[in-house]
Parts: sequence; C-alpha cells; structure tokens
Amino acid sequence: MLVENQNYYDEIYAYMSSFYPIPESSFGLMLDASFSKHISEGTILDDLGVVPNKIYMLNKGVMRSYIRLENGKEVTKSFFLPITILASFDALLNQSASESIYETLTDCDIFVLDYAKFKLLCEVDIHILGFYAKFLESLVCQKDKKNIDLLTLDGKGRYLKLRKMIPNIDNLIPQYQIAKYLSVTPVQLSRIRSKL
Repeated sequence: MLVENQNYYDEIYAYMSSFYPIPESSFGLMLDASFSKHISEGTILDDLGVVPNKIYMLNKGVMRSYIRLENGKEVTKSFFLPITILASFDALLNQSASESIYETLTDCDIFVLDYAKFKLLCEVDIHILGFYAKFLESLVCQKDKKNIDLLTLDGKGRYLKLRKMIPNIDNLIPQYQIAKYLSVTPVQLSRIRSKL
C-alpha cells in the first residue's frame, strides 16, 4: 500500500527500525502486502473464541485488548496508541481461538496485513524474518515488565506509570477503561487522582 505522506512513512519506518535495522525495500514489501482501513469507535477487530488471521498497525486513534472473566467482568490487558503493531499474537502463532478481545476506543485508522501473507514474506526476506524475531522478543519483555508492575506496584504506582507512558491518557479514554487496565475500581481511581 502506498503511504502518501512522507513524514508518516518516515514515522512508521522509524518505529519498525527500532526493533531491527530493516531495509526500506523489505519495509516496502510489508506495506505493499497491507491495506488501510478506517474503523469506528467500539469496533471489535479480534473477538473472543475466534481464530485470528490479521496483524494490525494502529496509525490513528486508541485501542485496547481485554479479557472477559466468567462473571462477565472485563479486564483491560493493554492500551494501544499510534504508531503500534498489534494482534492476538498467541492465538496467531498457535492458530488457536483468541482469549482476548481487541476493540477500538476511538475512531481509528489502521493498516491490515494478512498473517499468512506476512509469514510468506518472512520465508522470502531474511530482514522481515529478523524484524519479526526482534518484535516478538520485545513483546515477551513487555509482558514480563507488566507482570512485575502488577506484583510490585500499588494502584497509584501503576496509574503514575501509565500516565508517564501516555501523558494525556485521562483525556483520551473514559476513567472506567483506565480503571480496568489498572485492576482498580473507578472509585479507587478517582481517589488516586484526587490525591495527586
């Protein structure tokens, strides 16, 4: 797919190169294999129990991934801001039903890449394979850091860390969504915010 704005192209290329020094020719192969799409707020991209087959690049907007507990309670796993690659990677890698739901919290612009096409690109281009390996390593490290935060930080500490990562989080999404991510109630979050 053609990225018309050069600054936009440079931003996406810089993001992907932060994982692996990918040549522009390899980057171009991935862009050519993808397509852009505008998605409305509240859209489910990957649903619980469905085997996913796409990788997404969030270019504009805010998304989240979450799980639904047996009692119906939702627990937000991650927030996604531009420029970010996301997918239900565990389900993609194992070709199994997703245990997470991926939803747009605002109107979003995304690139969509079919996972089977991406795997073929990995087979024919060593740089795309190298990028993929480094990207997956990064996901493992991020998951480990989040688990450590959940075990060692209280609600206030997790909120402050989230605000450091996403300074305008309070203006982007509703308080109850932030509370779900922090594993606190909206009332607890309101108390945390009032004390800061």
